[in-house]
Order: sequence, then structure tokens, then C-alpha cells
Amino acid sequence: MVTLKEGDKAPSFSSTDQDGKKISLADYKGKKVVLYFYSEAGSPTCTIESCNLRDNYGSLTKNGFEVVGVSPDSEMVQKKFETKYKLPFPLIADTTHEVLEKYGVWDQKKLFGREYMGVLRTTFVIDEKGVIRKIFSKPKNKAHAEEILASFS
Repeated sequence: MVTLKEGDKAPSFSSTDQDGKKISLADYKGKKVVLYFYSEAGSPTCTIESCNLRDNYGSLTKNGFEVVGVSPDSEMVQKKFETKYKLPFPLIADTTHEVLEKYGVWDQKKLFGREYMGVLRTTFVIDEKGVIRKIFSKPKNKAHAEEILASFS
């Protein structure tokens, strides 16, 4: 369950992206970060959301936002996802769920009466000082970039 709130300091993290490159929140100090968590690279909803962020990446960066995706997929799966959909931003391969747990998005889910652990699709917008400014608990997968930009205009 997401217990972080807007105004909280964003938890620091260090992990690897789809290219095996070390990536941490500290790398983005002084920048606004759209940190979006998705359950599975290539799944329909996550693909729509990621492609919406890709299609609006120019507008996001023009408004000072960096985009970073996080899922429990491996580097190899993240790389295939990035390549297939030409995603221009890093995708963290959080196979140990360390980042997911720090942000409270690795939790019990229920589907067709079956309970399992999974990712709560959530986006955190973090400001230049590392403070969470906005949390989207149920991002609009087809218009996520637009809702981010609208909330900061």
C-alpha cells in the first residue's frame, strides 16, 4: 500500500536500467522526475501508458521533466520493451522489488478472486529537491502525460 504522501521526501534508490547502467534518484538532483511504476513490460495497459509518455516525451522534457520507468522485469525484458516501442527513457529492472517496496507499490492485488503480489500502477512526480509533489494512484494510461502536464500548469 502506498503510504508516501505529497510533500514527503522521495526515497532514494539505486538500481540498474535496461542497459545494465547504474541509475539512482541522486542522478536527477536539480531536475523534476516522473517516476512511473508499471507491472509488466509489454502488457496491454503498461504498453499504452509507456507509449503515451513516449509520444509526449518532447512536451514533458520541454517542461523540465525527466521520465524513469520501474517494473519487476529483468534487464533483458526491459531492453526488449524499450527497443520494440522505441522508449526514450530509462527503465529500471527492479527484480528484487527493492525500489517497488520503498515506494509502497509492491502489494497484495486481487484479480478474479485470486490474490497475489504485484505492482500497484502509480506515478510519483518528484521536484528538483527530491520532494514528492504529485502522486497519481491510478494514472490514465491513454492520457498520462497530459494529466501530468495539466497538474503542473
